[in-house]
Amino acid sequence: MKRKLRVGAVLSASAILAGAIQVGTGTAQALSAPAGDAVATQQPAELIALADTQASAAAKALGLGSQEKLVAKDAVVDADGTRHLRYERTLGGLPVIGGDLVVHQDAKGNITSVDRALDGKLALASLTPKLSAGQSAAKATGAVKATVGIAEDEDSAALKEIGSTGSPALVVWATSGTPRLAYRTTVEGVRTDGTPSRQQLVTDATTGEVLSTHEEIQTAGAAGTGRGISDGTVRLTTTPYKTWFQLKDPTRGNQYTTTLKNGTSGKGTLFIDTDNRWGTGQVSNSQSAAVDAQYGAAATWDFYKKTFGRSGIRNDGVGAFSRVHYGQNYINAFWDDSCFCMTYGDGAGNTHPLTALDVAGHEMTHGVTSHTAGLNYSGESGGLNEATSDIMGTGVEWFANLPANPPNYLIGEKINIFGNGAPLRYLDKPSKDGRSADYWSPSVGNLDVHYSSGVANHFFYLLSEGSGAKTINGVSYNSPTYNGAAVAGIGRDKALKIWYRALTTYFTSTTDYKAARVATLKAAADLYGGTGSTEYKQVAAVWTAVNVG
Repeated sequence: MKRKLRVGAVLSASAILAGAIQVGTGTAQALSAPAGDAVATQQPAELIALADTQASAAAKALGLGSQEKLVAKDAVVDADGTRHLRYERTLGGLPVIGGDLVVHQDAKGNITSVDRALDGKLALASLTPKLSAGQSAAKATGAVKATVGIAEDEDSAALKEIGSTGSPALVVWATSGTPRLAYRTTVEGVRTDGTPSRQQLVTDATTGEVLSTHEEIQTAGAAGTGRGISDGTVRLTTTPYKTWFQLKDPTRGNQYTTTLKNGTSGKGTLFIDTDNRWGTGQVSNSQSAAVDAQYGAAATWDFYKKTFGRSGIRNDGVGAFSRVHYGQNYINAFWDDSCFCMTYGDGAGNTHPLTALDVAGHEMTHGVTSHTAGLNYSGESGGLNEATSDIMGTGVEWFANLPANPPNYLIGEKINIFGNGAPLRYLDKPSKDGRSADYWSPSVGNLDVHYSSGVANHFFYLLSEGSGAKTINGVSYNSPTYNGAAVAGIGRDKALKIWYRALTTYFTSTTDYKAARVATLKAAADLYGGTGSTEYKQVAAVWTAVNVG
């Protein structure tokens, strides 16, 4: 995925399991290798395999139809043995888009509740399409061709050209309206600003009607010792090789950084260095942007590991890689699930790389969202997807706490994409950007997902810090409420933990703001002592403060 910054057997308690070169001197900001046995972590492959073995029993218990089956996607087991098993649904062997669900069990394996994207049984009159795969491909390609030269909004680059069209695959569409047989087709292309495009279209298998379009390239709107452009002097963990060092981190899933040398394809060339001192902090040194990118990946890894016990984006211990110097004058950055990589442009005049820390945290969180709740990138669920990246990107910035990049509740302030020092977004009062929503309304789902995200961003700020005027870490904020009532915060750490638990345990692909309220209340109750806790009560009060009641 790519997104725009403007992500029968019983599981037992035994399923929970309870050498880098550090270089640099003096003022370098440390990011030590993450603790191993000190942090209790799950073994995801084992958990998912065990969840799969009881998929059939779960489907029967839930009353699913004879042609319906469950396929395990993720599993979370709490310290007390409570289980949360996330499944995708199939019908007659076909994937059901919008059919995902989370089964919650007690420590004995009894189902206590279920969160579903789709209620009830699912059945279709026929699983035989009227349109052929070739006809469907033509319909999908034609729909994309119709958008060539037309920008999605004034901040979006229009599609410049169409590339290849993948082979359509039959699916069941159940995200909205009456469930129906459909084809899912991928059409690739390039946008006018040089951003690659990979659009996934779902078309009705009978009429060819376009049911959904989803851009998989998720962009960013406009750690050795190293000196980065945005992050300043930082410490990096690198890999010695022969007589030099590679910008590869063996302690964090072998995350590494390459240069595309202003090209737009391939994995790029791995950065190497003879003295293990990287970059100068100046744009003219090609390593400087790489320092920011590598440190951003390490900080994001450590944030998720030390805050939530998550081992990498997929929670499988595998690190993503980063590519810098993408394209010419490319004013963007993006995460792509297909290569499991981050990519950064060099900005206007190839002199303003978009390698800021909150951008890195934001984009890689799209990968986390993809491998957990899989929030649809449209409507209110799309706003929640974008907000999750803003929230966790902010968390990464506060976790790193760099002197050269002091943490705040602003998004993208270091990249200066507007040329006037203004950030991309404000969490305390999202409408300060002129487009984002401070509060929920019936029409908020019609906004671009970067602006409908404002409701959840505002919720997170209020839950962390409370309402009213205040100065935090040198930045002035003044956060209002929908009903004019003052609300108190519970602290950023608690707010982050509540949001992450809701994302990984209760959110589904179609979660909207009303459902997000319910999910975060469940998460607060789980984490902080039930419905009578202060945290639970404040989550409820803050949702009311953003008009989600």
